[in-house]
Amino acid sequence: MAGWTTLEKLLKGEIIQREEEGCDVTGFAQRLEEAAGDNGRLNRLYDELMELKPGEEFPFEEPDSLEEIRACQPKAGPWKPAAGEIDYDFFYGAWLGRCCGCALGKPLETGVFMSGKDGIPGWKLAYEWFRQAGQYPVKTYTPIASPAGSVYGIETVDYGRKSTLENIEYMETDDDIRYTVLGLKLMEEKGTDFTTLDVGHFWLANLPYEMVCTAEKQAYLNLCQEYDLLKEGKEEEFIQWVRSYRNPYREWIGAQIRVDGYAYGAAGNPGLAAELAFKDASLSHVKNGIYGAMFCSAMIAAAFTEKDNRKIIEAGLSQIPVNSRLAADIKTAVRIAETAKSQLDLLERIWNEFAHYNAVHTNNNAALCAAAILFAGDDFETAITTAVLGGWDTDCNGATVGSVMGAKLGAGKIPERWKAPLHDTLYSAVPGFHPIAISECAKRSQDVYRKVTQK
Repeated sequence: MAGWTTLEKLLKGEIIQREEEGCDVTGFAQRLEEAAGDNGRLNRLYDELMELKPGEEFPFEEPDSLEEIRACQPKAGPWKPAAGEIDYDFFYGAWLGRCCGCALGKPLETGVFMSGKDGIPGWKLAYEWFRQAGQYPVKTYTPIASPAGSVYGIETVDYGRKSTLENIEYMETDDDIRYTVLGLKLMEEKGTDFTTLDVGHFWLANLPYEMVCTAEKQAYLNLCQEYDLLKEGKEEEFIQWVRSYRNPYREWIGAQIRVDGYAYGAAGNPGLAAELAFKDASLSHVKNGIYGAMFCSAMIAAAFTEKDNRKIIEAGLSQIPVNSRLAADIKTAVRIAETAKSQLDLLERIWNEFAHYNAVHTNNNAALCAAAILFAGDDFETAITTAVLGGWDTDCNGATVGSVMGAKLGAGKIPERWKAPLHDTLYSAVPGFHPIAISECAKRSQDVYRKVTQK
């Protein structure tokens, strides 16, 4: 069993999670130490922790239901989609962009680049990896080795070897790509009418347990239990239990990386994209974990028809509670991007501002994505390299930013040095999509979009 599913590990994470939600957790860390090894005491302590309420001084308003989220969204005029059908090149661009960004970041998805080492921040280590390999500014995929390896005692990950500069021939299987494929597949089968429980059943049918992590792993385990609630017709109560029970990762990045397939189907309609993302995210996440999914899904959908990066980010912000932690963090990231003197200046300031979050929390990663998009303007390469060099969840952020920029620019404007090494091929480990042409996925996403717009 993975280390993050042990009861003591879950409790350690839950103490942090409850404090971030505005609860007073004084004394719980000490009590956890005292209860070590006693599962009965640990479970009682966990239950007590979950009964805590945010203090009155907590300044944020962060609901979980779609109706309440909509009531807390900023007041804005209705979105006006562009007239006419969206061209295939933008769907291909979105798929290609996601694959390029994911492949760039995958070899760096390891603790040192995500969290730093010996007081050196992850972004600095990523920068040194490329610089000392003679590859900065970054204009190609991650080199498998660098002199920085021996200097800092760091290395790329083995499971990302097929995405390195020396080895890349296609988009190798990765959770960031599997979930995009699953979103496409689910919309092909059910359109926009799927439920959160449908997403859960889809996971069980298409994703082996070992392919899910953190919040998704906990939700997956919970899906296999407590079916008496469903027999009693209590689907909403069941879903609430699935996403929350023993799941301290419920505001981490997992839901944010699952939305692209829905956003492609809802191209040009950020409100619909956010609603579809909500239904998916609610299986495993709450509050800012849900908002990150809605924010990114809305940005991606907006990018198909809106070409101003600031307005793309505003489309994302329009779909989440205005007084949430995520909204505040995104606005801070935008201010940093607007005043950054260089890529490295931006990376340092973003890291310093948001490094108090776990490396795979929603908020810091979403903030980095927003900053990378705004800073890059119309430059696809600057966007994905900024997202990946920022550290934290490198492949996730490269993929999300690549998706937004690809949807905005189209495949024709993605530099050939990023497209060519993929040979229009991805391996997803999902039946029917292993392998498959990236262009075929794009065509099928456009077909889903057509069905959605004709509905």
